[in-house]
Amino acid sequence: MKKIFLITGGQRSGKSTYAERLALQLSPNPVYMATAHVWDEEFRERVRIHQERRGPQWSNIEEEFTLSAHNVQGRVVLIDCLTLWSTNFFFRGGEEQPVDQTLQLLKEEFDRFTAQDATFIFVTNEIGLGGTSANAAQRHFTDMLGWLNQYVASHANEVILMVSGIPVKIKE
Repeated sequence: MKKIFLITGGQRSGKSTYAERLALQLSPNPVYMATAHVWDEEFRERVRIHQERRGPQWSNIEEEFTLSAHNVQGRVVLIDCLTLWSTNFFFRGGEEQPVDQTLQLLKEEFDRFTAQDATFIFVTNEIGLGGTSANAAQRHFTDMLGWLNQYVASHANEVILMVSGIPVKIKE
């Protein structure tokens, strides 16, 4: 039976750790779908730390764009994260591609992927909780991610906000 979880919160709020524990509670062999593009050495180190935290029970998939290309039927799959996945689309389209077009591509791919009968655990960031950026591209990205988060939350069975490592159930 299909189920969608959305785990959201600020940077270093405990989102990924919580999502990993949830996935392991739901399945002895979950799938970890990493959406990150490795931009530099500092980020490569972050990825390495995430990988070390997971044991051999995980099936790992690295996918920057087409989540629906992977058959996860009947599996528990953790997608970490919507923020980085959105970044890939945002920068692939360039600043000349309007935010609404990029958002539409993301929604369509989300719908194709979650059409599978699986349990999906999406991790995302609440980057719009801070002040408004002086940078136009950052404002556009913040808007786009906020709208994508709303879209995913509207389809989710459960939404959990992580605050200082504490899960707060927003939607059950």
